[in-house]
Amino acid sequence: MPLDPYLADLLPGLTPLPDPLDFATFRALDRADSDEMFAEVGEPGPEVRERHLVTVPVAGGAIEALVYVPPGPGPHPAHLFVHGGGWGLGSIHHAVVDATCRERCVGAGCVVVSVGYRKAPEHEFPVPLDDAFVALRWLVDHAEALAVRRDLVTIGGQSAGGNLAAAVALRARDEGGPAIAFQLLEIPALDLTFAGASVATYATGYGLTARGMEQFRDAYVRGPDDLTHPYASPLLAPDLTGLPPAHVMVAEFDVLRDEGEAYVRRLNEAGVPATLAMHAGHIHGSGSYTAVMASARAWRDEVIDTLKAVHERLDPADRNPPDFAR
Repeated sequence: MPLDPYLADLLPGLTPLPDPLDFATFRALDRADSDEMFAEVGEPGPEVRERHLVTVPVAGGAIEALVYVPPGPGPHPAHLFVHGGGWGLGSIHHAVVDATCRERCVGAGCVVVSVGYRKAPEHEFPVPLDDAFVALRWLVDHAEALAVRRDLVTIGGQSAGGNLAAAVALRARDEGGPAIAFQLLEIPALDLTFAGASVATYATGYGLTARGMEQFRDAYVRGPDDLTHPYASPLLAPDLTGLPPAHVMVAEFDVLRDEGEAYVRRLNEAGVPATLAMHAGHIHGSGSYTAVMASARAWRDEVIDTLKAVHERLDPADRNPPDFAR
């Protein structure tokens, strides 16, 4: 399928990432530019019952997290959300991240905890992963105060956040918990060796470039040995058994497409229920263009419907749960 017409018109006007990428300088402009673009292409998120900032202690300091509470009485399912941005950009305060969390909170009726992990290159692997994993533990430890169900904790992330979410699931399995009911990975980076053919096929001309991913990756890892570490490249983990069920969403014109597809194959081979959705006509990140693309609204609906189906399937009060892996 060809590019969505809106994206075909948009791409020629996009400014490429600086090369080399000075994270400190670019970060100062990133939020304003991101928020301005999202105001043009994305729909704001719905009102939630409550949204508040919390501080989560981590090794060497503390991180922020935003907690979104849906209408209605608890206890609610919980969803830990890990934002994207190449491990070095983005934040829980960006408009697109806020809208994403609001949509999941209200649409799927769950408490969303958005993790403000520390960023590369100042904080290399595994610090962002450590922060996300501590946030999961914090969520479970504070289940009563947050009015959430420990048996209905899901995790999700986009791009680099999808990488961290998948790695958190691996680590939780390896360390005996906390239990994760489901993982929802969108346009995830899962193989930092970039062995997938899509890296070359869509290397330039589709927004996120192969060179851009190299810059992000090289700022995140400490050296070549990290590239194949299972917690940096979950696709390369030797054993994927015992992981939570997963749904992986990839974009057709994305350098990261092949690794998402390969991860689903490997999960299924390991006996883990996993499904794949390849969104035709999309580029990396265009699933958030809900104001200008009907297919982006369909992407959002798929996310919400997937989470709702997981909640219903795992809720013993539901006598006829849907099959989320259908």
